Amino acid sequence: MELLHKELTDEILSAFYDVYNELGYGFLERVYQNSLCLELRARGFQVEAQKPIKVFYKGYEVGEYYADLVVEDLVILELKAVEFMVKEFEYQLINYLKGTSMEVGLLLNYGKKPEFIRKVYENNRKRLER
Repeated sequence: MELLHKELTDEILSAFYDVYNELGYGFLERVYQNSLCLELRARGFQVEAQKPIKVFYKGYEVGEYYADLVVEDLVILELKAVEFMVKEFEYQLINYLKGTSMEVGLLLNYGKKPEFIRKVYENNRKRLER
């Protein structure tokens, strides 16, 4: 079974590792975000930084939060620069996916060792939950 948006996520991960290999460990998350945004745009991708995601409850807007990067309106990127990832980061990414029509998210950590987690939350599940 082919992964959803595999070619795009492969390119994103390649850019992620290129940024990590250039900068290494120890910068603030914003530095990595800006660098990854530049790298992805240089590769010809449409990238939005700090894209607002509205949250609804029973049809009412109750808040919003911001995705670090959105690539091609298809993949949400949540960046971290921490020593180790925790489950809460994964839940955060799943909530971002729930709040949009996007189905694929990547949690990218610029920690002591680069690491990533890929999450998928299909739109057909979103319709069932509403």
